[in-house]
Amino acid sequence: MKFYSLVVLFIFLFSCQPKEERIASKKPLLVVGIVIDQMRPDYLSRYASRFGEGGFNRLLMEGYYNKNTHYNYVPTYTGPGHASIYTGTTPAIHGIIANDWYDNALERTVYCAEDTTVRSIGTTSDNGGMSPHRMLSTTITDELRLASNFKSKVIGLSIKDRGSILPAGHTPTAAYWFDDESGHFITSSYYTEALPQWVNEFNGRGLIEEYSDSVWNLSLKHDDYGASTRDSMSYERRLDKSRAATFPYDMKVLRSQNDNFQFIKKTPFGNSLLTEMAMTTINEEQLGQNEHTDFLALSYSSSDYVGHDAGPRSIEVEDMYIKLDLEIERFLKFLDQSVGKDNYLIFVTADHAAAEVPQYLIEHNIPAGYYARKAPSRVVDSVLDRQYGGGDWVSYFYNEQLSLNHDLIAEKGLNLKEVIDFCIPHLLKIEGAAEVYSALDMRKYDYPSGMKMRLQNGYNFKRSGDLLMVFEPAWFKETSEAAKHGSGYKYDTHVPLIWFGKNISTGESYRPQSITDIAPTLSFILDTQLPNGATGEPIEAVLENYMN
Repeated sequence: MKFYSLVVLFIFLFSCQPKEERIASKKPLLVVGIVIDQMRPDYLSRYASRFGEGGFNRLLMEGYYNKNTHYNYVPTYTGPGHASIYTGTTPAIHGIIANDWYDNALERTVYCAEDTTVRSIGTTSDNGGMSPHRMLSTTITDELRLASNFKSKVIGLSIKDRGSILPAGHTPTAAYWFDDESGHFITSSYYTEALPQWVNEFNGRGLIEEYSDSVWNLSLKHDDYGASTRDSMSYERRLDKSRAATFPYDMKVLRSQNDNFQFIKKTPFGNSLLTEMAMTTINEEQLGQNEHTDFLALSYSSSDYVGHDAGPRSIEVEDMYIKLDLEIERFLKFLDQSVGKDNYLIFVTADHAAAEVPQYLIEHNIPAGYYARKAPSRVVDSVLDRQYGGGDWVSYFYNEQLSLNHDLIAEKGLNLKEVIDFCIPHLLKIEGAAEVYSALDMRKYDYPSGMKMRLQNGYNFKRSGDLLMVFEPAWFKETSEAAKHGSGYKYDTHVPLIWFGKNISTGESYRPQSITDIAPTLSFILDTQLPNGATGEPIEAVLENYMN
């Protein structure tokens, strides 16, 4: 009877608790967004037996896995990937249409995070002249700052500047990224006038020198890497220019062949450095230690560099993920102890996936190929010269988009639509070309599905090109890189999405999800406004325990 009375009293007191406090009690103290650059979902299964129990396998066993998550636009690159995850919308709205694009007003290419109005902080190089000013919509991190009246802390961390800057949004507490020249984490005057003392102390710990004096050895015996090709393939880009791309890799040699510390990001030591920085940031900034939810946007970049150099079926990539699994395990244990196992929420995804190496497919009699990188520009210049007279007709070709010289077209008194339409059949004659679309059609028509829908979601009225090309599956422009990404095919759009931590049920789903669904889901968990350009929808299965 006494126990029954206590239960009734508890229920009564809880029901009298203000609704706002009951909702707040369900919020995590810390959200950690983990983006793994160029991660394919099949890595989780191909390498599962090589992983321990505390890293990726723990996330899968204890978390919720949206197994059918895709990017819903083209092109699939790092800049637009990070922006889309955090804004909950596509490049058509947030404006980050690629890593680089041609700016018609400036008549030059621009980088997605460059900002000539700000200065480097923490380095004498120009690598700190960055900000999010080209991103046109808010992020979930912006909305968290606004909802808490700027009491929540938001910090972005990555080896790549864009992997830190775009997720952190327009109003973060801080954003830090790795500087190749100094070997330090730096920032820009957009965020602060000086690095905090703890960042200077971290940079002074000598970790970069420690990694520079080490060797990248295999984690397992060579014969245990059965999920990969032989150690050196003809298409692999050599880390050590003096020999074939084979293990082990001596960091001292790599350092001597590279400008300053560029080599670190192309090895697993780049991920180790980032994990150390993340744990130090949580401790020094006391993230997750007060009533206002904090947010750490963490992006592992080394997987992308290694993937480009060696290809998705290389021993280098397999060993990279074996070692990254240990970093994830170390980080989860740290969060358990510092924030509390039931106090943090994590999502893990990727900014894009990756295609098979075309040469690898060709060697196995699977259709694939390479097109000459200047072929589209040459074709258009040639046919327009013959049709309308000489001139520099092409301003830029990149991201499979071709920008025409509008000033020249106006000078000659030509109709833009007629010029664009004239080019299309000629571009389709290029070997490997599958489809070509007019930007004017992207503006005029609504495409609800398929490749045209993805092209339209990636098309921004002011920033995209005049002609949008689609190549056959597994066709890429000639490159020194082993592997590429960027298309709208499933091998580039399909990425993992795992939810783990506070109030997340164990399970998995094969229901189609768009990458733009992550930010709206977080908005409902954190009780914030949706990012102001959001087009995604919340994932109800993830929200189940938050809404009850």
